[in-house]
Amino acid sequence: MSLNGVKIGLAITGSFCTFEKVYKEVEKLIDSGAKVTPIFSYNAASIDSRFGKAGDWIDKFEALTGSKSIMTIAEAEPIGPKSMFNILLLAPCTGNPT
Repeated sequence: MSLNGVKIGLAITGSFCTFEKVYKEVEKLIDSGAKVTPIFSYNAASIDSRFGKAGDWIDKFEALTGSKSIMTIAEAEPIGPKSMFNILLLAPCTGNPT
């Protein structure tokens, strides 16, 4: 399936144990032609865990996607009004954000 030209906002939440799985799936999206922009929740962007340091995950996702992460509410506010993405993917989507 081709995702050429599809803009995906990747909202990354604080389920730290799944970050590596999310990373591997994002690789597949990019390989299919999607343009992915990481959007980190406050906790995902600031809490170091046994699964890695927050800053390292931010760097890793930015390197993979080639996009600067959206990190604050002010940076995220234009997403809807400016139609920045075709798809907003919440990953990992555990029971907490739903």
